[in-house]
Amino acid sequence: MKLVIVTVVDYYKKDIIKLFKQAQINNFSESDIEGFKTAPSVKLDSNWFANENSGADSEMFFSFTEDENIDALFNLIKEFNSNLKTNNPIKAIVVPIEKFI
Repeated sequence: MKLVIVTVVDYYKKDIIKLFKQAQINNFSESDIEGFKTAPSVKLDSNWFANENSGADSEMFFSFTEDENIDALFNLIKEFNSNLKTNNPIKAIVVPIEKFI
């Protein structure tokens, strides 16, 4: 079992929920967060984080799940991100779990 954490701008919230379901990750949690980017963007019109003084409404999803579900989710996210026309891909990380109850 591992912990997968995914961050996404609000615009892609429905999309990431679909990807979780396609990866057979049916139990997950979600939290509202605010994302910031301080580096200047080459293409401001394609960037949700237009300037460093304002954040973008974002979401963080997380789930304790098995490796095969995470592999499926990562493949789906890679495919989704390859078709984006913005500078804000879905980000995901995996954290190993040493113990759980």
